[in-house]
Amino acid sequence: MKIVFMGTPDFAVGALDAIVEAGHQVTAVVTQPDKPKGRGKEMQMTPVKRCALSHGIPVFQPVKIKEPEAVEQLRSYEADLFVVAAFGQILSEEILAMPKYGCVNIHASLLPKYRGAGPIQWSIINGEKITGVTIMQMEKGLDTGDMLFQRPVEIAPDETADTLHDKLAAVGAKLIVEAIPKIEAGEVTPEKQRDEDSSYAKMLTKDMGKIDWNMEAEKLDCLIRGLLSWPGASTVFRGKTLKIWEEEPVDASSFPGERKETAPGTVVLVEKDAFYVQTGSGVLKVKAVQPEGKRRMAVKDFLLGYPVKAGELFGKILEG
Repeated sequence: MKIVFMGTPDFAVGALDAIVEAGHQVTAVVTQPDKPKGRGKEMQMTPVKRCALSHGIPVFQPVKIKEPEAVEQLRSYEADLFVVAAFGQILSEEILAMPKYGCVNIHASLLPKYRGAGPIQWSIINGEKITGVTIMQMEKGLDTGDMLFQRPVEIAPDETADTLHDKLAAVGAKLIVEAIPKIEAGEVTPEKQRDEDSSYAKMLTKDMGKIDWNMEAEKLDCLIRGLLSWPGASTVFRGKTLKIWEEEPVDASSFPGERKETAPGTVVLVEKDAFYVQTGSGVLKVKAVQPEGKRRMAVKDFLLGYPVKAGELFGKILEG
C-alpha cells in the first residue's frame, strides 16, 4: 500500500518506523517546517523529518497544508492512505477525501474521551486509571471521526506524562501496523463516537504549572505528574521558582511525623532525602526538585545548598 505519513513530534516517530519496517511504501512524509531553537536559534528538524531522512523518504514541509500548492503536492504522491499522528495542522475536506482509503489518525486516548491537543496529560491530571490509543477515520470535526481500532493502556500510580507518552507511542506504532492491512482488505467495522460521552483535552499552558497548595494532595500529585516535563509544575521558594519533579501524596496513616494543622504550602517535616508540604487536604512528600537556573536534583542534594526548615512556606508570591 502506498502511504503518505503526516506527523511532527517524537510521538509519531515510532509509527513511521513501524510502517516502513512492515514493508509499506511510504511515498512521502509531511511534517511541520523547521524552527529555530535554543540560544543560538539554529534551525532544528522535527523528529519525524529526521526519521524520514534516515529512511530516504522525501519530506514535504508546508507552512499551510490547505494552500492550493500544498494540496496539489499531496495529490501528486498518489497515496492509497494518509496516516496522521500529531501532525499539527488541520486537514481540509479536500485532503481528507484524496486517498482511496481516506485518512486515519493515531490518537492517544480511548475516544470519545479526550479529544484535542493534550489527551496524554489530561488523562493523568484527571486521575484516570485507563487510557489507550484509537485509530480513527478522520473527518472535518476535531477527533470526531469513526473509530476503527482501539487498544487500552493502564496508567500506573506513578505515571508521568513523559512515561505515558512513550507507552502510547509504542502501542500506537504497533496498532497502526496491525490496522493497515485490515483497512486495505476492508476488514474494519467503523464505530461512530457518542458525542455525549466526549471530553475535550485542551492545550497546556505555562500558567497551569503554578502550584496551588490549597488543592488536595491527591489532585496535586496528578497535576504534577501530568505536567511533566512540560510545562512542569513549580512553586515559589525564597522568592525564586522551584520546579517539582518527583513527589507522592502521603495520607495520615503513613505520615512519619506528628500531624498539626498548618496553612497549605507549609513545610511540616524535613528528612535527609525529602520534605513534606501541607496541602489543602493531606501532605505531599517532595523527592526531586529543580531550583531556578539549576539542574534537576534529588532533594537530598538540594538540602545541602538550600537547608529547608519545618515551618517555611512555599508559594508566598505565587499569585503574582
